[in-house]
Amino acid sequence: MTRPITAGVDGTEESLAALAWAAREAVRRRLALRVVHAWQYEPHEVIEAADPDVQAGWAREAVGEAARTVTDRHPDLEVSTDVVTGDSVEALVAAAAEAEMLVLGSRGHGRVMGFLLGSVGQQVIVDAQRPVVLVRAGDEPSAEAAGREIVVGQQGVPEDSADVLRFAFETAAARGATVRAVRAWTLPPVFAYSPGSLKLLDEAGGLEPYEKKALSAALQPLRDRFPDVPVVEHVEMGSAGQVLLSVAQEAQLMVVGRRAHRTAVGARIGSVAHGVLHHAGCPVAVVPHA
Repeated sequence: MTRPITAGVDGTEESLAALAWAAREAVRRRLALRVVHAWQYEPHEVIEAADPDVQAGWAREAVGEAARTVTDRHPDLEVSTDVVTGDSVEALVAAAAEAEMLVLGSRGHGRVMGFLLGSVGQQVIVDAQRPVVLVRAGDEPSAEAAGREIVVGQQGVPEDSADVLRFAFETAAARGATVRAVRAWTLPPVFAYSPGSLKLLDEAGGLEPYEKKALSAALQPLRDRFPDVPVVEHVEMGSAGQVLLSVAQEAQLMVVGRRAHRTAVGARIGSVAHGVLHHAGCPVAVVPHA
């Protein structure tokens, strides 16, 4: 089954920027675009709109107008619209399940402050089983110019980041871009060493060569699958979030993985994804992995 790229819109500037981004990506990947608005009846919001049919009509009209902005720019793009009744998070998570990726808008305060991730966006990222891309208001197509990289974080063994790397390589292949694969490492505490890990480190020639070999091993299946995609292997000592953000200025898209952590007070997306989402100046794709 061919999945569309889905954009969630609500009429805000940031959601329209996300829609424009999603449309360009759908054209590049030769996929259809689905425009979704999650709507709930608000009887007390506006007196004149007490009739739910009136509010629903307004929602359909707004979504149709948003869709027309992309069909005017991309006349050959297949676009469908859908006004979904119910809770925003549940509706967007359901839409993501049927999509190649879900694209949402997020408010920002410039390149220093990055994203302002609201509760809906954060909960969707936690619950969605497909990639979610966050796009800020003011995002311009010029940011996707040649020379800017697809930056992706890699960690753990190859299986840990296979889905994240695949998304990055697929995006780079569609754009003719370079992938910069980033693996950060830190000195482990002495008690973390075991006879087995010491043997592996000794065979690799030390900590940094070990990390470089681990990154190369994770990338090899993707290099074989996408031989035309240029790759930069970036291994650096430091926290993963800091190392990723240090190269964000040259990125047209940042790709990170997320393994949702659930606690007694709710779910969170992990410190690396959280930091990148709040401070990167480019769109960020969050890819769920096992």
